[in-house]
Amino acid sequence: MAPGASSVRSTERLDANIPGAFPPTPSIGSITTQQTSLSQALYERRSEYTRPRTVRIKVGTWNTGAQKGTEADVAGWFVQGKGVEEALAGLGISDPGEHGKGGRESAAVQEARHTRHEPSIPHHDAGAVPGADDVDIYVLGLQEIVDITSAAEALRPYTDPSVANKWKTTLEAALPKGYQLVAEQQLIGLWLVIYASPHVVSQIKNVSTTSVGTGLMGYMGNKGAVTTRIVLGETTRLVFINCHLAAGADKASLDRRNWDASQINSRTRFDPIVDALGSSQNTGEGLGEEEFAFWFGDLNYRLQGMGGDDVRRLLTIHTKDMDHESDGRPSTSADSGYHSKHSSEDTRDAVPVPAELDPASLQTTISSLLPHDELHQQMKHGKAFYDGWAEGPVRFLPSYKYDVGKVGVFDSSEKRRCPSWCDRILYRTRAAKQRYEAKTRDQEAARKRDDEMKAKGMDVPGDYDVMYEYDPDTDGETYDDYDENDDPEPELVTTKDNLSAEILLEYYTTHMRVLSSDHKPLDAVFSLQYDAVVPELKTAIHAEVAREIDRQENEGRPSIAVVVERAAASSSSGEAEKTDSAFEGVDFGDVKFATSKRRSITVANTGRVPATFGFADRPVDKDQPAGPFPPWLSVTFDKEQDKLDKPRPDDIHQYFTLAPAEVLNIELKLKIESVTTVRDLNEGDTLLDEVLVLRVENGRDHFLPARAHWLPSVLARSIDKLIKIPEGGIRKLQHQIPARGEVKWSVPREIFRLTEALEDLTERTLAEWEMTRSDGERAPWQDNAGWPFVRSRVVAKAGTQSDGHEDELAAVYDALDCDTPFPSAFSPETRSKERVEMLAEVFLTFLSSLTDGVITKSLWEKLEESISTREKYKQPLSSDDEKMAVLEILATAPNHNASFLLILSSLQNITNQIIEISKPRPDTPRTSVEFPASPQAKVRRRTLSKVPGVAIRQLIVKNYAVVFADALFRSKEEARTKEKEKAARKERMIRVVELFLGDGN
Repeated sequence: MAPGASSVRSTERLDANIPGAFPPTPSIGSITTQQTSLSQALYERRSEYTRPRTVRIKVGTWNTGAQKGTEADVAGWFVQGKGVEEALAGLGISDPGEHGKGGRESAAVQEARHTRHEPSIPHHDAGAVPGADDVDIYVLGLQEIVDITSAAEALRPYTDPSVANKWKTTLEAALPKGYQLVAEQQLIGLWLVIYASPHVVSQIKNVSTTSVGTGLMGYMGNKGAVTTRIVLGETTRLVFINCHLAAGADKASLDRRNWDASQINSRTRFDPIVDALGSSQNTGEGLGEEEFAFWFGDLNYRLQGMGGDDVRRLLTIHTKDMDHESDGRPSTSADSGYHSKHSSEDTRDAVPVPAELDPASLQTTISSLLPHDELHQQMKHGKAFYDGWAEGPVRFLPSYKYDVGKVGVFDSSEKRRCPSWCDRILYRTRAAKQRYEAKTRDQEAARKRDDEMKAKGMDVPGDYDVMYEYDPDTDGETYDDYDENDDPEPELVTTKDNLSAEILLEYYTTHMRVLSSDHKPLDAVFSLQYDAVVPELKTAIHAEVAREIDRQENEGRPSIAVVVERAAASSSSGEAEKTDSAFEGVDFGDVKFATSKRRSITVANTGRVPATFGFADRPVDKDQPAGPFPPWLSVTFDKEQDKLDKPRPDDIHQYFTLAPAEVLNIELKLKIESVTTVRDLNEGDTLLDEVLVLRVENGRDHFLPARAHWLPSVLARSIDKLIKIPEGGIRKLQHQIPARGEVKWSVPREIFRLTEALEDLTERTLAEWEMTRSDGERAPWQDNAGWPFVRSRVVAKAGTQSDGHEDELAAVYDALDCDTPFPSAFSPETRSKERVEMLAEVFLTFLSSLTDGVITKSLWEKLEESISTREKYKQPLSSDDEKMAVLEILATAPNHNASFLLILSSLQNITNQIIEISKPRPDTPRTSVEFPASPQAKVRRRTLSKVPGVAIRQLIVKNYAVVFADALFRSKEEARTKEKEKAARKERMIRVVELFLGDGN
């Protein structure tokens, strides 16, 4: 049970109240209060004790039809994401070939083995929807876990927990270790349960569950809803509503469904929210006061005015041959509008027809049916779910009604019910509800103005009448028709506490391959980012505020003021910078790899006595480095630190003392240089968001939030992801790389661009040197056989290879990320030699950052095994045979193989260019030839060829091989690996590179 979940009503303790009753109103005397001044002061400093957090929420719903054995399927479809027929699944589900469908059990075999005693999920299903520990909060709503058609069940004054316990046992066995039960509520056949991951459960407080019965007599629990409210991070209210509305396809049933929904909306009440300090913030909330709400279940809305036989015939076109390829019948999945036509070699050069324009596609069929969907009609006409509720694009087959034990066979009983989207998942944000309310107010105000003018006998002008006339029966008819092609966009929300939150629907689909009920399960996955309270910071600030309120500020107490430089409207490069003018802290705006951002802080002594202060260690998670500043932030002061004459607390590392009215200027510099940090930022595992603590001796702490917005980089990604990035760069994808998206390139476009630019710039540098060199001047490659990929000895003393060109180097990385020309990154005054050296540095950094490497760990294991075998049995091969042996192994990973060969081909071209320009004359004696220095590889002169040109090539190839062996290869390094073994492994890698650099022929 999560902390703070004391209000959860356990089904183990049977409630004496009849299910569906109105929840009791809390007593006014039981509601605690606190001084307004303290609450207000704490509220005004909320930005100092909140931090952004991101969770993934999975909401699932299923009408089990009281079928025995359905609990055996819940682990497979809900926790593991199995049972999806990808070709017919819709939002978020990609081509089935990428899920290993070839090994999955066919629908025919699955149906043939179906029994009530084992899961109906197809065998060898890899899962297509996020599950396991990829989900932070699991929310499952079931309907008809008992037979609600039984009068004895519907009229029972209590709920039997034994049925729900079977489901709980199955769920908890499937959930990852450490997931905890947060809330559970049952109303006859309705059951709602919520589980949270270990790192999220501690952030969940104020759990409150309730139920509303709308069934028999408008009161009993055979229809209605079970609802749970939770508060995330003390800031964000989430409400989950699992309902079962009235059944039936006639007009009276439709009206009853709308009535059921209105009753649930008006009668749902939650317990008061109590904050961490023990004070109540309200007297209990109803629906509509939360930041995010999720309404799901068997809503029972049908297709209005549609003949069941006609709909079945239309949909069966897409289901009759589903997954029966082995029977020799053609599959219709390729015509569904969801099948990836790019995967077929026959259509590689053809222009694919968009699904919405293909009259034979499933998407077109669904689009033709959805205008008849009662739910969309009622929302459009303001009869139900009209006040801000939304649904993701419906791109999947109706969830009802199927023959039990069949994948895609619609109701074949005598009733032959019309297929319908009965099971739905809706969601609403606080912002959406506020937009609806604002629109309603505007319409009401317009109607009142119109009525007032008519009451005064004034004629309403035609234009005015058009502007303000309001008819509740037709209002809403001008809304756009439902467009199933609109993908959901992230929606920003401002919470009650004036903090920010954002939600994005990632997946919304049915699990067609679950056979144990006449309904198909439905789930949706949401990504939610919200501002969460950091308890330690809030406690510290609360104590500080309380002290300041309880007693008047002591005049002798040290006091400082901290003034933060506001972010500029634009960066030095002229690009717009993302800033938040309301943010009370240090906002660096948009940041990129290798680009420095600076902000200034002024600290002034505003008291009457000297003030001694310093930055204290900030509160961090266990997996973050400790200290006053995060690794990506450096600090400089314009004043010498104090010389300590006595021991001070260990959590402050530098002290500064200011006399009254004296000021200290501080510069904060943010620069992302660590590839590990880039990887974490790209994946969303790390945020550029910290709280700096400025501690004053005998005074109060000042909490200084520092944040920045990371712009994604191509660094620290895998080749498999990079080849899916379309032309235009990583940032066009808005932080998202499709995990199973279409392959765009055989080799990452970044490798193509870098190798081409390096060859061109090397050729230009050599030509410039040839034309402008003076007598006795040495070329850069004569000082360094690893040029341009190794720093020369002269430059190394100064600093980095790009010393004095930090901005240009950052611009090169930016051009790589944005897919823009490299020349635009350089200053016109920068020489070609310096340009090629910077580009070479970027190239090596990019290759070294690849998470899987050009030669992956698994590929290297195979290569090393082959090389070791030949060494052991002393079976040397010719160079050509060695190459073929290597290529045979690399051929198992085509994209990595192509990347390796392209890089080595480019290095060979650069080597040939340098050799060509540095060839000694034929009559030059070997003893007078100046061989380049070899900084990366110790080469004995007597091992070099006696032909000067060949010897120079050997030196360059050796140096390039040493440098690129580290950048190209990945291997499993174990703690016990001896240095000798590591050296031998490195030599093998170098040998592989040398093989392909060869003699340049």
